[in-house]
Amino acid sequence: MRSYDRHVNTAPSSATRPSAADSTAADVRRRQPRGSAWSLPEVRWALAATALFAAGGLAQLAGVPPWLYWTLYLGCYITGGWEPGWAGLTAMRNRTLDVDLLMVAAAIGAAAIGQVFDGALLIVIFATSGALEAVATKRTEDSVRGLLDLAPDTATRITNAGTEEVVDTAVLEAGDVLMIRPGERIGGDGVVLHGASDVDQATITGESLPIDKATGDEVFAGTANGTGTLRVRVTRPAADTVIARIVAMVADASASKATTQLFIEKVEQRYSVGMVVATIALFTIPLMLGADLQSTLLRAMTFMIVASPCALVLSTMPPLLSAIANAGRHGVLVKSAVVLEKLSTITHVALDKTGTLTEGSPRLTRIRPLPGSPVDDAELLALAAAVEHPSQHPLARAVVSAARDAGLTVHPAEEFASTPGHGVRGCVGDDVVEVGSPAQLADSCDAACDVVVELERTGHTAVIVRVNGTVAGVLGLTDRIRDGAADTVTALAALTGAHPILLTGDNPRAAATLAAQAAIADVRAGLLPHDKVDAVRDLEASGAKVMLVGDGVNDAPAMAAATVGVAMGRTGSDLALDTSDVVITRDDLATIPAVIALARRARRLVIANLAIAATFIVVLVVWDLVGHLPLPLGVAGHEGSTIIVGLNGLRLLRDAAWPNPAPGVRPQPATSPDVSRQSDTTPPPRPGVLPLRRADRL
Repeated sequence: MRSYDRHVNTAPSSATRPSAADSTAADVRRRQPRGSAWSLPEVRWALAATALFAAGGLAQLAGVPPWLYWTLYLGCYITGGWEPGWAGLTAMRNRTLDVDLLMVAAAIGAAAIGQVFDGALLIVIFATSGALEAVATKRTEDSVRGLLDLAPDTATRITNAGTEEVVDTAVLEAGDVLMIRPGERIGGDGVVLHGASDVDQATITGESLPIDKATGDEVFAGTANGTGTLRVRVTRPAADTVIARIVAMVADASASKATTQLFIEKVEQRYSVGMVVATIALFTIPLMLGADLQSTLLRAMTFMIVASPCALVLSTMPPLLSAIANAGRHGVLVKSAVVLEKLSTITHVALDKTGTLTEGSPRLTRIRPLPGSPVDDAELLALAAAVEHPSQHPLARAVVSAARDAGLTVHPAEEFASTPGHGVRGCVGDDVVEVGSPAQLADSCDAACDVVVELERTGHTAVIVRVNGTVAGVLGLTDRIRDGAADTVTALAALTGAHPILLTGDNPRAAATLAAQAAIADVRAGLLPHDKVDAVRDLEASGAKVMLVGDGVNDAPAMAAATVGVAMGRTGSDLALDTSDVVITRDDLATIPAVIALARRARRLVIANLAIAATFIVVLVVWDLVGHLPLPLGVAGHEGSTIIVGLNGLRLLRDAAWPNPAPGVRPQPATSPDVSRQSDTTPPPRPGVLPLRRADRL
């Protein structure tokens, strides 16, 4: 039986990929990674079989000698039936019964009793349904290859001697320095060492306008450089770039099978054997009772055709793969068909705060050394930046960025260690420096506690810096809520019937402020990673199907515990991206309710397809057993149902199938959210600026 066993081929074609030197930003925007259906052998063979069938039919109607239209019909048999016939013989060698072979056998049997037209019709419709399946698979494969093609074949690398050499991007390693000239595509993920330019990164982030890049900014492979010249230090090998990881995720998703599909394929083998036994019985028993050979054979072949589960097998994967491909085009990577099925069952959504509901780009705005501290503002910031430098969290990047902007020297830290929910630790020279949550590091230092309270009351996230076991100072940072966060919360509540939940390690004051702006009523603050896991498990113990949306290392355990884990692709840590089931590549919160709605629509289409396929099989089988079902009508009904369910599933490939939640509907802010572990609230910070807390780091 034809099923979605094809693995998506993502190997790039060097013939179709321009080099870095002749690619421009406009080229990237205009590229359409879809090949012609004519390139598929299944389509060519199906068209050839159809043409020969049509010629044979016209010749038969014209009254030409039988040998002529028989030759045309036999040509139809060969062109349309050799591939499924060969696949069926191969399956038999592996002791597997393939319905493809049974269909070809039925067509040959029809020709043997003079019904060559009916057999040719079966071959044509069978080949056509196979071609439609191949087109659906190619659409997904092309979308994957189109992503891979965005990365150039070659890049200009600067050697240790200062000369330039053109190398294959596949051999680039971390530490290599690339020269990116105006109009070229960037060959690898990296950091700008020198130069300034505008970079079009719509293919990765979805941003409509080019982004200004200067020294210290991150750039991505496959994005298009603008008018400036950049020197970029590669930070990841080619296989680990953002675009390569996206390709791998989409390819894995396309090769996966849904639970429903796996069940159908498991049952199919037994069903096929039972169908063959029933066909033999339907042929031999009437013959033993004196029935006519030709009519008995015709009835048995008709039964074998109409009882075949082709439409049932094709009912599940086209809608699911189409939905995965559509979601990928809109910046949502669903890692498998199983995940898409789970998405359709979600009843509750839990959201992280930092980097999820907020932009994840905090800024350092306060440096407060404690009285009597041995360090001043600059020394405090330099020490904190040294141990934060290896960290991936937005708070850490903000501290390091502030130190660089201040022109401070950031020394490398040794013996670096990170504890999610607590902070980081490292040795800077002879000093042991710790940076992290006030709850973990402030101890009984009254002066530090007073500064923490002051900063939090003014809308800041407080971060403690401890040197050699003594609190040396406090840093204050701020972040902003994402645009459309409240709209997303409203859409999720309407879609699932349950209000989203905020799970954050931040302090209750910051959580309350965010909840009021995002219209979230259920807030659980001050959570460590294991607390988030407990919250998710408590919800699922009550029968809920939970989606956990986060971006950090501390969210990964809760993602693994949830029914579906969703990671923010741009701000997410590597662990979060690897643990998650879904990746929001453009960090667009509006895609979260959209992908849930798309998954539900895909599930409805699967159910509808199964109902259509089962109805056709039952009606046609009963008709053949009880009455007299003409073979051409049986062929048309069976293969027609296969084509119907295939085309029905492909509807989800259209851009119009992507749900578009009603924009502009902003709910009234929650006035008194229920914040777990909150003892008091303070005046909110200035509009648009939200506090963070170290416990919500990573």
